[in-house]
Amino acid sequence: MVREAGMRILLTGANGFVGPYVRDALRGICGDDVTIVATSKDGGPHAAFGQVEELDVTDAAAVHAAVARHRPSHVIHLAAVAALGAAQADPRNTWRIHVGGALNVANAILDKAPDCWLIHVGSGLVYGESAKTGRPLDEGTLLAPIDDYAVTKAAADLALGALSRQGLKCIRMRPFNHTGPGQTEAFAVPAFAMQIARIEAGLAPPVIRVGNLDARRDFLDARDIANAYARAVLRSRDLAPNTIFNVASGVSWRMGDILDLLLAQSSARIVTEQDPLRLRPSDLPRIVGDATRARTLLGWAPEHPFEDTLAAVLEDCRARVAQA
Repeated sequence: MVREAGMRILLTGANGFVGPYVRDALRGICGDDVTIVATSKDGGPHAAFGQVEELDVTDAAAVHAAVARHRPSHVIHLAAVAALGAAQADPRNTWRIHVGGALNVANAILDKAPDCWLIHVGSGLVYGESAKTGRPLDEGTLLAPIDDYAVTKAAADLALGALSRQGLKCIRMRPFNHTGPGQTEAFAVPAFAMQIARIEAGLAPPVIRVGNLDARRDFLDARDIANAYARAVLRSRDLAPNTIFNVASGVSWRMGDILDLLLAQSSARIVTEQDPLRLRPSDLPRIVGDATRARTLLGWAPEHPFEDTLAAVLEDCRARVAQA
């Protein structure tokens, strides 16, 4: 694969969990000469980027100005309400960011940089109730989202598909669950790991209270997710506009087994107790994705064993507890 010369990539939501992983993936896959313009609602110094430019994607004028100023060859649109709980707590804001923000970015590209490719980061949760079949979900699966997070991701995904008919060069990514060092406790894996780390440090009693652990989810290492985005950038000229990619492992992990793997890495004697207040049957007992298209067209495949990812998350949580 010949690397495209002069790639200039505008990255929204760079201050989020996945941003630094995307930077590393772009450097590794697209080359050191790629220019990355990192933006986020809260700009300022950043360990991975040096400096992050302030950009609120819900401000249409600001987005148009940024695209006109930087003239990117690609935009990777990461900016989002990351956690489901936060999305549910303020649905109006979630619609504003997920749908309004995506449309602002897309319209700015059409107006100011029509040759630019938009790599839109959606979610595998858009398939929602379609997961109840138990079969792996491919890109042709009916979208049937069940909550505000997934509904707004689906709405943005569909809106960008419509704009592709007006000339938008868009690649629609649908990542499934992913984790890694740096993720917040709003997500299950670091929530488990932080509890273990606090117990090991003597900061909490040796009990983890849990709800339903029988739900099964498709998990990836954040580095593998970021690699898929970088490969979409690298191969964009070979792709048809409006191509959709699932980014998934094809393996469903039981949440209780994930917790057991984390507990097995601790020397502390920790017990789990069911909390009746948390015992809710999962609306979606099993979610697993089919990423055959990404393997075929992007040459992408997961490279990091999930057991190693869990160990890295636990080590990161131990370090964060020690520094607190």
